[in-house]
Amino acid sequence: MMVAEPGITGQRFKSIIGGSAGNLVEWYDWFAYATFSIYFAPLFFPEGDLTAQLLNTAAIFAAGFLMRPIGAWVMGIYGDKHGRKAGLTLSVLLMAGGSLAIAFAPTYAQAGVVAPTILVIARMVQGLSVGGEYGSSATYLSEMAPAARRGFWSSFQYATLSGGQLLAILVALILQALLSEAQMGDWGWRIPFVIGSMLALCVYLLRRTMSETKSFTNIDQKREHSSLKLLWRDHKRSCILVAVMSGGGGLASYAFTTYMLKYLINTAGFEKQTATLIIAGVLIWSFCLQPIAGMLADRFGRKPLLLIAGAGVALAAVPIYTLVGQATSPIVALALILIPITLHGGYTANNAMVKAELFPAHIRALGVAFPYAVGNTIFAGTLEYVALWFKSSGNETGFFWYVAICVGATVIAYLMLPETRDTSLIEED
Repeated sequence: MMVAEPGITGQRFKSIIGGSAGNLVEWYDWFAYATFSIYFAPLFFPEGDLTAQLLNTAAIFAAGFLMRPIGAWVMGIYGDKHGRKAGLTLSVLLMAGGSLAIAFAPTYAQAGVVAPTILVIARMVQGLSVGGEYGSSATYLSEMAPAARRGFWSSFQYATLSGGQLLAILVALILQALLSEAQMGDWGWRIPFVIGSMLALCVYLLRRTMSETKSFTNIDQKREHSSLKLLWRDHKRSCILVAVMSGGGGLASYAFTTYMLKYLINTAGFEKQTATLIIAGVLIWSFCLQPIAGMLADRFGRKPLLLIAGAGVALAAVPIYTLVGQATSPIVALALILIPITLHGGYTANNAMVKAELFPAHIRALGVAFPYAVGNTIFAGTLEYVALWFKSSGNETGFFWYVAICVGATVIAYLMLPETRDTSLIEED
C-alpha cells in the first residue's frame, strides 16, 4: 500500500490514487478485447483457420486505434477547456458503454453481418475513450505530482496501465480454471466485459470527487483556446518528437505483452493457460518496475532512461523473439521476455511525464494526447495485423526486424529531446 510522503498533501495524494485507479479500469477494458479475442474470434468470423480469424479481430483492434486520434483531439481540447477532471470522467463513461456493447453483442450465427458491425462500433467507442484517457490521465498525474518526485508519482500512469492488462490476464486465468474450453468459447468470454463496464461505472463515481489541478485552474482564460492549429503552430517540434516516441514505444509495449500472448500460443506452441500465466508474470514484473524507473528518472534525468529503453529493446527484439519461438519451458520463455520488458521500463515509466513537461498548461492535454494517439495508431495499432500478416506469408522473422527498426527510430527522438527534468513547463504549485 502506498503512503503519502512529506511534501504531498492528503488531497493531492487521494487525487493521484483516484486518477491511477481510473486509468487501471480504462486499460483493463481496452486489453480485455485483445486477451479474449482468442475465444470469441470464431463466433464473429466463423470462416477460416485460427490465424485468419485472429487477423479479422486484429483488424477491428486496429479500427479502435484509428479512433484514438479523434478521441485525443476532441477530449484533449475538452480537457484543456473544461479541466482534466472533466476529461477523465467523460472518458471512463465512454469505456463503460463500449464494454457493455461487446458483452451483449450477438454472434454471427445469431445476427449475421450485424454481429461484427456491433463489435466494430463498440471498439471505436472504446478507441475514443482511450484516446482521451491517456492525455487526461498523463496530464492530471504529472500536474498533481510534486516536481522533485514527479517521476515516481507519474510512473503510476503506466503502472496502472500494466495493472489493467494484468487484471485482464488474471480474469482470464480464473475463468480458464472455472470453465471448460467450450464454455469459454460459448459464453465465458462475455464475463470480462460485464466486469469492465461495472468497474468503469464505479470509477466514474470516484472521479467525480477528485480535485482539479492548480495548473489548470491557474490558466489565463484570455489566452487563445486549445486547438490543433495552435498546437501545430507553436509546438510543431514537440509534436513530432512525441509522435515518434509514442509510435515506437507503444509498438514495443504491445509487441512484448499483448501480441506476445498470441505468439506464445500460435508460434511457440504453448497451451493457452500456460501462455496466459507467462504473460501474467511479465505484467507483474512490469507493474513493480514502473516506480523504480520513475525514481531513477528523478535522480538521473529522463533522457538516460529513455535512451537505454530505445537502444536496448531495438537490439534485443530479434534474438528474443527467435529464442522465445524455440522455447519449450515456460520459465525460459518468461525469463527471455523479461529482458526487453525491463529495458523498456525506462520508456514506460517516464514517457507520459516527459510529454506533459514539453507543453504549457493551456494546451497540455491536447499536446500530450494527440501526437501520442497518432504515433500509436500508425505503429502500435497495426502491430498485431502486421505480425499476423508476416506469419501468414511464411516470413515471421521479418516481423522481428520490423519491431527492431521501429523501436530503434525512437533513439533519434530521444537524442533530440531536452532534459525535461530541468526544462519542465509544469509549474510547481
